Amino acid sequence: MDSGSTQSKKTPQSPKDLRTPTPITKAKLPSSKTDKKLFENLSGAGKVIGVLTSGGDAQGMNAAVRAVVRMGIYVGAKMYFVYEGYQGMVDGGNNIVEVTWECVSSILQVGGTVIGSARCQAFRTREGRLQAAYNLIQKGITNLCVIGGDGSLTGANLFREEWNGLLEELARTGKIEKEAVTKYAYLNIVGMVGSIDNDFCGTDMTIGTDSALHRIIEVVDAIMTTAQSHQRTFVLEVMGRHCGYLALVSALACGADWVFIPEYPPEEGWEKQLCVKLSENRARKKRLNIIIVAEGAIDIHNKPISSEKVKDLVVSQLGYDTRVTILGHVQRGGTPSAFDRILASRMGVDAVLALLEATPNTPACVVSLSGNQSVRLPLMECVHMTQEVQKAMDNRQFDEAVKLRGRSFENNLNTYKMLSQKKSDAELPKSNFNVAVMNVGAPAAGMNAAVRSAVRMGIIEGHKMLAVSNGFEGFSKGQIKEISWGAVGGWTGQGGSILGTKRTLPAKYLEKIAEQMRVHNINALLVIGGFEAYLGLLELSAAREKYEEFCVPMVMVPATVSNNVPGSDFSIGADTALNTITDTCDRIKQSASGTKRRVFIIETMGGYCGYLASMGGLSAGADVAYIFEEQFDIRELQANVEHLTEKMKTSIQRGLVLRNENCNENYTTDFIYQLYSEEGKGVFDCRKNVLGHMQQGGAPSPFDRNFGTKISAKAIQWISHKLKESYRKGKVFANTDDSVCLLGMRTRTLLFQPVAELKDQTDFVHRIPKEQWWLKLRPLMKILAKYKISYDVSDSGQLEHVPGCNIQTSS
Repeated sequence: MDSGSTQSKKTPQSPKDLRTPTPITKAKLPSSKTDKKLFENLSGAGKVIGVLTSGGDAQGMNAAVRAVVRMGIYVGAKMYFVYEGYQGMVDGGNNIVEVTWECVSSILQVGGTVIGSARCQAFRTREGRLQAAYNLIQKGITNLCVIGGDGSLTGANLFREEWNGLLEELARTGKIEKEAVTKYAYLNIVGMVGSIDNDFCGTDMTIGTDSALHRIIEVVDAIMTTAQSHQRTFVLEVMGRHCGYLALVSALACGADWVFIPEYPPEEGWEKQLCVKLSENRARKKRLNIIIVAEGAIDIHNKPISSEKVKDLVVSQLGYDTRVTILGHVQRGGTPSAFDRILASRMGVDAVLALLEATPNTPACVVSLSGNQSVRLPLMECVHMTQEVQKAMDNRQFDEAVKLRGRSFENNLNTYKMLSQKKSDAELPKSNFNVAVMNVGAPAAGMNAAVRSAVRMGIIEGHKMLAVSNGFEGFSKGQIKEISWGAVGGWTGQGGSILGTKRTLPAKYLEKIAEQMRVHNINALLVIGGFEAYLGLLELSAAREKYEEFCVPMVMVPATVSNNVPGSDFSIGADTALNTITDTCDRIKQSASGTKRRVFIIETMGGYCGYLASMGGLSAGADVAYIFEEQFDIRELQANVEHLTEKMKTSIQRGLVLRNENCNENYTTDFIYQLYSEEGKGVFDCRKNVLGHMQQGGAPSPFDRNFGTKISAKAIQWISHKLKESYRKGKVFANTDDSVCLLGMRTRTLLFQPVAELKDQTDFVHRIPKEQWWLKLRPLMKILAKYKISYDVSDSGQLEHVPGCNIQTSS
């Protein structure tokens, strides 16, 4: 993720203007009368689509299969499962089976792949592919959705290129009619990458990676408690024969002492450096050392570095009690995370759209993720780039390999390098600047990881780091103290806010806060929090005319489970809350596994923002999610009840309804529960559950730890730049709008945006952004629940190119 900065010099509003009501913008789903590109125009009538999973299994594959099948049936196509991957395609018979809507019910939360996966030697031969083509023609399948790794997708592309020749050969030998060669002349291929290693170029995340990180972090968190009891060193070996993504991100997410990955081999003499670092950490009273080793880790001469080798080194050189834990296939197991379910569902729907839009001249494509956008890329460009990575590593061009891995990998590695370069106090630069860090608003999982990253990055930059306790209220009372490198050790995995946080805004404490900034000589401020943090910065910015102390660089990092901060598509804490909602929905649905026909009404947090309800609904397989941003009335409620009643007449006998806490003041959770109970009498019964504050608690997810770590490090770098820029005559003075910014993820990029410019994008009354990207995904949940609804596909139709790829794709 790259960062950019925007500049503006508007006059700040006074604090009283901040609460001025702004018109409420209600989201409207696109109607067929708009000029938007709607998928209703893409009919699947007459098309036959086969879906298969191949190569290693990955959590989320079933969510992708479910989305492909349901979207295919929704648009009128005939859908087939190809069991056991390419082996099933070669064997034919009962391995290629037509499927119905109900066939993919209750598989969303299941790990692995229910349609099986197998390595197939036969498909590598022309004879095998000839038999596979024959078996597909028997069912009329000329569209394939392949979910697998680069080997599986490369095989699919070869199959596509040979298709016409295979058909002609089948006709020559009399196995198929000559007319069939013309009728089934073209095979369309769309791929989705299912791989826990995240080793495929062209996508930020592959299906299964986030879930594998969940398994790793669960183990690390468990190990930490036992290791601290005994002052142990743990060497963890994680998967990644050719790619170090899992090792790298889990090292960032748990604050590991050292990580070994193929793309970043340690320098000569690393053995001594490692031992020095471990002993220094022990000297600072750190009771636990964690070293993470990717299974494909190598040294600078391309020789393997094994977990046993690392253990033997630590034992022989330092004499530390050291244990090796090899995670193995645990990383592939378990239920998929919320992120993987949503990613797979989005990719599955887009894969079907890509097949509907494909022409004989369209190259085989792969549906990828860039930032938070689904994009289509030529399959062979991605495969070529992936192969180039391995070539670069074989040639020991490791910097080139990292670049080829893409921005996401490169940013993770750069953040790790920065945060792991602790030098002795004598070697550290001295900037003579004091930087304060604080939490504001409700607690959100990942806040502590963000604070840790900010403190350590600030110390590396040479600043004196000050921790403010209990938000703006604590600030006004002088609850400020210097915080050291070691003081934030072990913070990444802890939920809540160790610094303490409050919702109080600074307006009534301005004079006292200004005094504290003067007393402690605070030259810059980093605020980690939600909507109150945003309002707080606006108030401090507006008070600059009266208090010169506030004329310093100030930056905000969004952290709130509600994900309602303008200027950022994601907030720290929202992913953890989403996983809590998804896990709870899974358990609630499971509780009715022995009960026939039951509907659950579940209330989520979020204030007026429907992010948690909507995305929770998509990841848990809900039938409907009621939110404030989309108005609904009694007629829609009635239609939803009737839809569920019809659903209960099939083999699907459970329903899930999510309701955002502030979606409607009259249609309360109790009202909806009573309505569904009354109208469903004799067909289904109802249960309700209010999830409450459990959504704010728990250990942060890998995404939130990683996002908090990266975004805070970048925020401190921005502060360092601004401090140098605004330092004049022995004093820091910054009063332009671009010196008070919010750092947020926008589509594919991290951006610093002046908070003054974000005011026009904010509905202050309801504390939400006026435009929210995830509203475009809401129709997906309803489509997958069999509602007839419009879906704008304007963004997903273009085939892009992989940056830096110079190969020409064949048509």
